[in-house]
Amino acid sequence: MTDFPLYFQLGWEHILDWQGYDHILFVSALCGIYTWRDWRSVLVLVTAFTIGHSITLALSVLNFLKISSDWIEFLIPVTIVITCLTNILQKRKSANSMRVPYSMAMLFGFIHGLGFSNYLKSLLGRNSNIVAELFSFNLGLEGGQLIIVLVILFLSFIFTQILKAPQREWNLFLSSAIFGVAFMMALERLANLLN
Repeated sequence: MTDFPLYFQLGWEHILDWQGYDHILFVSALCGIYTWRDWRSVLVLVTAFTIGHSITLALSVLNFLKISSDWIEFLIPVTIVITCLTNILQKRKSANSMRVPYSMAMLFGFIHGLGFSNYLKSLLGRNSNIVAELFSFNLGLEGGQLIIVLVILFLSFIFTQILKAPQREWNLFLSSAIFGVAFMMALERLANLLN
């Protein structure tokens, strides 16, 4: 476990890296429809995403699962686009309507985990004992992810409670902005995939 701080920091920095902003956009879109009062729902949603990406991160790094990185890089912005469309089209939150986002978060977590795994595999090289490194890297990802969630919930508080913008307007603004960026990213990556 002597490498724990190193891999924790690498996971933390990887998810908060502005050059890899697709993960920041996804987590922002995922929790952007919530407020501080919804912290339990956000916790369950983030846990579903974490379970999904932890499974595929482990399976891929341990070489049980191999999928083309070009396809994964294309599918990541597609998950963001779908999440934003779900946010925009959903009129109001209810217990039944939230089941879809939880399962969707887990499914999309599978895809994002494969994206994280390419980075982690390049760091590990041929290291034969990777369980501790995998665990600490994943904890670092989660720490960074929680920072993103807190920032988005804080921005939601500012816009809806201090500036008195209706929650629906904030949701539409955030989801539409993220949608635009992710849609362009998906088109660029599709063009690269088809070449």
